[in-house]
Amino acid sequence: MYNASGLNDKDQCLREYAQLVKRIAHQMMARLPYSVQIDDIIQAGMMGLLDAASRYNEFHGAQFETYASQRIRGAMLDELREADWLPRSLRRDMRRIEAAVSRLQQRLGRPPNETEIAKELEVPLAEYQQMLQESRGAQLVYYEDFHDEDNGDFFERFESGSDTDPMDLLEDERFRAELIRAIENLPERERMLMGMIYEQEMNLREIGEVLGVSESRVSQLHSQAVARLRSWMKGY
Repeated sequence: MYNASGLNDKDQCLREYAQLVKRIAHQMMARLPYSVQIDDIIQAGMMGLLDAASRYNEFHGAQFETYASQRIRGAMLDELREADWLPRSLRRDMRRIEAAVSRLQQRLGRPPNETEIAKELEVPLAEYQQMLQESRGAQLVYYEDFHDEDNGDFFERFESGSDTDPMDLLEDERFRAELIRAIENLPERERMLMGMIYEQEMNLREIGEVLGVSESRVSQLHSQAVARLRSWMKGY
């Protein structure tokens, strides 16, 4: 199946690794908004798989599945970057939630519950939960948080390289340490959920089964956890 220039039977490769593409797509959907269609992500992943089949050389040492997984995820992320996958209205709602969480945290000295957050936002609990549902895919870091006309792109400035400033690396370590602290301060169920999504790479259905809740409820809890983390990490 392999030769020096890659995989010589791409049809066989697609058949054999189609499930890998679907598995990665379903894992990523736990972190993406409902506006993203899983079929689009799978299609992009299939293109990444074909790219991996063309480029793979077994003499590089990596197992093909490991190599292909990286290419598949990369193709999916490229597809997402090209789309307006989290509308500004949803980001605005998330920032309202983050501000409410921050105010309540300072006032109460503990993580606020959903009812308290909804009351602070002056909306019914059901409406607040719908805001969380629609904001699935909210990220800890938004692109525009780190982009301005004077300083350019955060990700370009801090891209790892041979001339990386040690101070930048130190700041990155401080960010990581503070993020770990923020995660540890999440309510227990949300902390468990974040571990299942980002460490164990479980999909929504699997997480729902563990927690005994619906997939939509998992999405709500994830959005709420991200809002808590962003509120905690303001200034980093």
